Amino acid sequence: MGRNLTIDVLKIVLAFFVVFLHMNFLKETLPTLSYLFVNGLFRIAVPIFLVITGFYFFHIDDFKKLKKWLFRTFILYAIWMLLYIFYWKDSDQIFPTIIFGYHHLWYLIGTFFSGIILYLLRKKSSGILIFLAVTLFLTGYCVQVLGNLHYLDKEQDAVLNMYLLYRNFLFVCFPFLTIGFLINKHKIDLSRYNNSYLLLIAVILFVFGEAFFNYNWVSSENTDILFSLLFACPLVFLYFKNIYIKTNSKILANLSTAIYVVHPMIMKSIFYTEMQSSFKVLIFLAILIPVSFVLVYLNNKLKYLL
Repeated sequence: MGRNLTIDVLKIVLAFFVVFLHMNFLKETLPTLSYLFVNGLFRIAVPIFLVITGFYFFHIDDFKKLKKWLFRTFILYAIWMLLYIFYWKDSDQIFPTIIFGYHHLWYLIGTFFSGIILYLLRKKSSGILIFLAVTLFLTGYCVQVLGNLHYLDKEQDAVLNMYLLYRNFLFVCFPFLTIGFLINKHKIDLSRYNNSYLLLIAVILFVFGEAFFNYNWVSSENTDILFSLLFACPLVFLYFKNIYIKTNSKILANLSTAIYVVHPMIMKSIFYTEMQSSFKVLIFLAILIPVSFVLVYLNNKLKYLL
């Protein structure tokens, strides 16, 4: 069975969601709309990446395959942590940064640790796995909401607002990796539903609706975890998985990884931060896309870069 081109295209779209999230899309011009995208729709990206990874993780059924998978994941993490070292080496939290990942690289090391846990638990009943996934996800969600509400005293509140506490391998990566794993295990499919696109529209509206609620009644601070992601991310994946277009090329999959790992480097460059132009976003994209293609080319030569 070849690769599904639709999933690879979806991954490109999701990689750009992460880019626009980090750019605080429309924040200066339309702050309310910006919040609905940055802390709403764009937040589906990383959990869907995890669902996709978990879906294919189902085939990691012996220790030899696990070692290979862990090696690839860790090498990718280690290479990019080294490439970003000048951004975190002078931090007063070097050890937590190495363990939990610098900035966007938390997703890679989170996948690594959650993959180990899922492998050890993979033979448990689906009921236990669902219970663990949902309970852990809701725990992280509640910690974040409690932090955003600022009900507790200053010291406790500061702890709750440390994103490492709720956005990590246990409360985000493991739940969504497990959901992807179970989708494959039970061969869950939306193809029997004629109007599955209505389901897709409904869950996307659910995400926007929750973001709107958060903005008006909870907090206008950044929100990493949305309750609606628990439903929206698996359903978005299932919808696009059904549109099967066979391909043997990994170019788009590698391109999505390249966009994800390299975009903050361009974003944090002096050239970009000091740029005064009304076309700043377009210039950024005009640099990001060719650089990402160069990384795809280098990866063919060097391996492990993506």
